[in-house]
Amino acid sequence: MLDLGLYNYWVVIFLMMTGLYVVISRGNLIKKVIGLNIFQVSVIMFYVSMGKVRGGTAPILAEGIEVYSNPLPHVLMLTAIVVGVATSAVALALIVRIKEAYGTIEEDEIRVVEGEEEAR
Repeated sequence: MLDLGLYNYWVVIFLMMTGLYVVISRGNLIKKVIGLNIFQVSVIMFYVSMGKVRGGTAPILAEGIEVYSNPLPHVLMLTAIVVGVATSAVALALIVRIKEAYGTIEEDEIRVVEGEEEAR
């Protein structure tokens, strides 16, 4: 039987498989970038949920507090979010250039155009 007490892990698995499916199954380059973003969100959710300790508090020494949450995964994921946004922006800019050069953003059509250019 499924343990629904760990629902955050099931959400991570669902998002990860959805993102992977979109990247593999779609030929549209923008949809591939969206699939990669969905995959990235699942990894970020995984790390943030792993860094949370139930009943834990910020790692500030105070009287009577014994359980602390580790802030490092959260800080690293903030960096990952910034890098992901920048990567998505570069990918979309490249897609615009590909559209200008080939007239399409469909992967199979780009390969046909590329094959025609090589045949000349």
